[in-house]
Amino acid sequence: MAIKLSKNLLQKQSLKLTPSLKKSIDLLQLSRFELIKKIEKEIDENPFLEKEDTFEVDIKTYSTDFNFEIESKVGLKESLLKQIDELHLDDQDIKIAQVIIDCMDESGQLIEDIEDICSIMNFVFNQNKVEIVLKNIIQRLSPIGVGYRDHKECIQIQINHKNISKKIKNICNQILFNEKLDEIDIIRKELINSGITKEEYEEALIEIKKCDLSPGLNFKDTKFIYPDLKIFKKDSNYQINFIKDTFPIISLDDELVYKVKKEMKSNNKQILQKINDAKWLMSSVKKRNETVQKVGEYICSIQIAFFENNPLKIKTLSNKDIAEKIGVHPSTVSRILRHKYIETPKGIMSLKSLLVSSVSRTRNISAVQLMKLIGDIVNEEKKPKSDKKIAIELNKKGFNLARRTIAKYRKKNNIPSSRYR
Repeated sequence: MAIKLSKNLLQKQSLKLTPSLKKSIDLLQLSRFELIKKIEKEIDENPFLEKEDTFEVDIKTYSTDFNFEIESKVGLKESLLKQIDELHLDDQDIKIAQVIIDCMDESGQLIEDIEDICSIMNFVFNQNKVEIVLKNIIQRLSPIGVGYRDHKECIQIQINHKNISKKIKNICNQILFNEKLDEIDIIRKELINSGITKEEYEEALIEIKKCDLSPGLNFKDTKFIYPDLKIFKKDSNYQINFIKDTFPIISLDDELVYKVKKEMKSNNKQILQKINDAKWLMSSVKKRNETVQKVGEYICSIQIAFFENNPLKIKTLSNKDIAEKIGVHPSTVSRILRHKYIETPKGIMSLKSLLVSSVSRTRNISAVQLMKLIGDIVNEEKKPKSDKKIAIELNKKGFNLARRTIAKYRKKNNIPSSRYR
């Protein structure tokens, strides 16, 4: 399926970090809700700004037409911490759980790896201990699915908690971690040839598609979420639109500017600064919205298969990839992605949740997939294989993985070294 992108993106234009854009960095980091509040505050304080098309949002009685979700005073992290308190864990587990929760984003995704979490705690606890707390405590909290590192793990957590047969769960995992993930029809043939019925395969696929890929965003008790973008299918193409319905249109009150300048006997620096501030805000808001749309368009163009109702086909994508495409620094992309959401056929998702990093330079493979491959090799070995031998075996398949990478993800998978297997 093709995606209909703007001409600017297709022409590969470069968005350079101009002095104006540098000044707008803080604006880039604001969520849609925060930006709207800032604009309203500036309009109240600056007489040269006016709102052309006003809209009012009553926080208590809002209209669902505004395409945002309201969350209560208790946030996702606060709720998770409250659940931890109610479990009566020992002090070590509580400390680790608190740090893990603090390292989650709004969707419930873990944005730091286990090694970094250990570093945050000054390596008081080893990686195995942190991994155990993550899997046995955090990933069992509500909403189910939080504490995931990528979408496959998010789905796996939810599948494991579903009230379905063990056989269907097993089929789900076989689909989820199959090396031929991009060839769903081949996976179907293989599974059916192995003795699984068509009905069982279809049931498993339906269960996978039912999973929430951003469980934290659908949590009842969070803050306000305004999606900036909306992706929808029109004919055979997908389109990405910036949602204008709920966004205030600001302009300069030219009549007032003309009148004030005419009556000024000399240059009044305070008045001129107010006029310049108004012009800056208009320009920066416009640039912010255009940049968010460019980033959203590029992300969605990469993840077309994902939006085609196939959560298994999400591709690896990094801040660096986006930065090179739109011509900004990766740190700028990181700021752009902060608290930015998109309304999709799958529900409201954070743009950041559509980025998945690869652990291989030559083949796209997520951390969870690599852990599964390592586990499969270990389970099938007749004689324990060293990390170097596992790396060689995977590299024959084109992964180009270093021994230390294998060691890192073997440890994450709670698999002891060959000496102790």
